[in-house]
Amino acid sequence: MKDLKEFDISFVGLKEGNHQFEYIIKNTFFDFFNYDEFCNSNIKVVLSFLKKATMYELNFVFLGWVEVTCDITNELFKQPIETKFDLIIKFGDEYNDENEELLIIPYSDYKLNVAQYLYEVIVLAIPLKRIHPGVNDGTLQSEVLEKLNELQVKDQKEEENKKEIDPRWNKLKNILIDKNTSNGAS
Repeated sequence: MKDLKEFDISFVGLKEGNHQFEYIIKNTFFDFFNYDEFCNSNIKVVLSFLKKATMYELNFVFLGWVEVTCDITNELFKQPIETKFDLIIKFGDEYNDENEELLIIPYSDYKLNVAQYLYEVIVLAIPLKRIHPGVNDGTLQSEVLEKLNELQVKDQKEEENKKEIDPRWNKLKNILIDKNTSNGAS
């Protein structure tokens, strides 16, 4: 299992100003969180860490992909990941992470582990419904997709046109048409 110490940022030794950190997220990262929805992954994270006297500003940029299964065809595909996340860190008497954009850490802390933030942002960047791009553009050839198209419910209007209409209903339709045309003429 991967050691997540590489995601520690020791901010005590950093000078004021902007610092940059880069991380490459592979599937072993998700093993630590017991998350097995991704078959493979390759995400580059660039963290811009701005140290000020009383607070820190963290700007995360995520770019890459995760390999997931399509919810329709069960085929594997690479879901692109391209997102950003900003976090402000301030100091206080006790730890408080109730606000998703503001983290308050105790004065006694000297480092921050960003692994949990990376994990949450990546997982939340994946759409709830995962559809292979080939399904949308019609290029995917799959037995499951062919069977789904075969079993697809036909258009309701198409079905109504195929049914023979009872002649009594046609007489009623004519009455309604006659009534509508006579309302405007008087």
